[in-house]
Amino acid sequence: MLTIGSRGSKLALWQAHWVKAQLEARSLECRIEIIQTTGDRITDVPLAKVGTKGLFTKEIEEALLDGRIDLAVHSSKDMPTELPAGLTLAAFPVREDARDAMVGSTLEALRPGARVGSSSLRRGAQLKALRPDLDIQNIRGNVDTRLRKLDEGQYDAILLACAGLRRLGWADRITEALAVETMCPAVGQGALAIETRADGGAGHAAASSLDDAETRRCVSAERALLGAMGGGCQVPLGAYASLVEGGRLRLQAVVVSPDGGTLVRDEACEVCHTPGAAAEIGAGVAGRLLGLEQVRRILASVYDA
Repeated sequence: MLTIGSRGSKLALWQAHWVKAQLEARSLECRIEIIQTTGDRITDVPLAKVGTKGLFTKEIEEALLDGRIDLAVHSSKDMPTELPAGLTLAAFPVREDARDAMVGSTLEALRPGARVGSSSLRRGAQLKALRPDLDIQNIRGNVDTRLRKLDEGQYDAILLACAGLRRLGWADRITEALAVETMCPAVGQGALAIETRADGGAGHAAASSLDDAETRRCVSAERALLGAMGGGCQVPLGAYASLVEGGRLRLQAVVVSPDGGTLVRDEACEVCHTPGAAAEIGAGVAGRLLGLEQVRRILASVYDA
């Protein structure tokens, strides 16, 4: 029997049960083990200020390494760009909607001074660039907790990932799905990542059967960009890759100052048939961004904060 490690939130368990169902359809017997992470325990501090890489993965990865679980199901956007020795990302299943969602109001309909809840420095910074008149406030908690806080009137609107809402059956709560060109998503947003030991064992073999080649190429480009920029959740950076005509991969990226005052965009569109080629595209965009003084100032201000 294979043991799947997962966080205990509704969304994490939905993801774990989805993977379990896919593997059981392949005649593999599975069980789920819930593991609490540091990120689950720290709920009163903005993620960008915690500053710990692997906030939602460290304890799960320890369980993989000591053999307590065989595979782990993560949200790709929670994954550090560097994995512990002995672990690998065996699968990126087909990606859900990567866009960010406004819940409670459209962006245009919000009155000046409206309170908007966001747990992400990336979302908050881009929102300030779009609407500097809004009052952006930190919001933590699982998806259902954030929706409850909105319904209680603590916020006029909140920002969440479309993917999480759709997976939990709450697509009807999406007031507006923001175009990627308006709100560039987090690296890996909407994609699952299945992590296993890099030993070619039963867990790795099972997870590999769920890998989607298109999703892997796109997420590889995004993760390479983030890695080259030394990023984590404390960096106000968005990146989104998609496959377009002619076998090309289009990668859009944005770096924003936390106050929204400076926003820098870049993109590439190149022929790409392998994850390695995708990673090269991501590294290339990162190199151009890092060559800009504006971007270096933004990163320095964030890391020195």
